[in-house]
Amino acid sequence: MTADSSTGLFDLTGRVAVVTGGARGIGAAYARALHDAGAHVVVADLMEAEGRAVAAELGGRARFVPLDVTDEEAWAALVTDTVETWGALDVLVNNAGIANAGPIEHYPRAKWDAVIAVNLTGVYLGCRAVAATMRTQGRGSIVNISSVEGMRGSTHLHGYVASKFGVRGLTKSLAVELGQHGVRVNSVHPGWIATDMTARIDPSGLPIPLRRGGVPGDLTGTVVYLASDASAYVTGAELVVDGGMINGVGHL
Repeated sequence: MTADSSTGLFDLTGRVAVVTGGARGIGAAYARALHDAGAHVVVADLMEAEGRAVAAELGGRARFVPLDVTDEEAWAALVTDTVETWGALDVLVNNAGIANAGPIEHYPRAKWDAVIAVNLTGVYLGCRAVAATMRTQGRGSIVNISSVEGMRGSTHLHGYVASKFGVRGLTKSLAVELGQHGVRVNSVHPGWIATDMTARIDPSGLPIPLRRGGVPGDLTGTVVYLASDASAYVTGAELVVDGGMINGVGHL
C-alpha cells in the first residue's frame, strides 16, 4: 500500500498531524508521507536542527515544534500551539523511541527508567494530551508505534520489550475508551527497519520470509492508512509490518 491522496479514502487534505521523533529516520518518513497525502504536519522532536530541516523541506504545510515526549507541559504547549495555528489536531503518530540492552543482572534501573520514560510514558502523555481535543472534534486517529518486540520476547531488550508491550496494551484500553467519541487508536509493530538504531544488526541473519530488511518507506503506507478514512472502522488493532519475521523462529 502506498500513500496516494488521489484515491479519496487516503486523502488527508485539511487534516493536521503531529509526528513525534519526526526529525530523522522513520519519523521523518512518516512526516513526509502524511504531508504527501495532503496533511498539515507538525514535526516534533528534541533534535532542533534536523527537525527544522525536515519542516523546511516540506514547506508551508509543515512546522517544527521542539518536544521532549517525557515533559507533560511541553505536550500541553504543543497541542495548544497546533490548534491555535491550524484549528485542529486530527492525527497523532507516537513514534519517538529509544532502545538499550543488557543481560538482566547487568541491566541497571537507570536503563530501565530511561527506556520506559520515552517509549511508554511518552506515548501515554501524548495520548492524554490530545484526547480532549479529539473528543471535542468528534474525530481523530492516534497511531502508536510499537514493535514486533511488543509481540514477543527478545533477549537483553528487557526495558524495550516491556515498553512496547505496554504501548500495545495502552492502545487497546484507549481504543475502548475513546471509540464512542469517534477517536480511533491503533498500534503499528515494525520489524527490522534500516535506521541508526538497527545499524549493528545484520538483517540477513534474521528469519524474514520476504528475504530482506525493511526500510522506512515500508511503514509509511500503513501509517497513512491508519490516519485516513480508509481505516474508518479500524480501532484497537495491531498491524505487524515486518516482512513476515514474527512468523518464524525468534532471533537471538
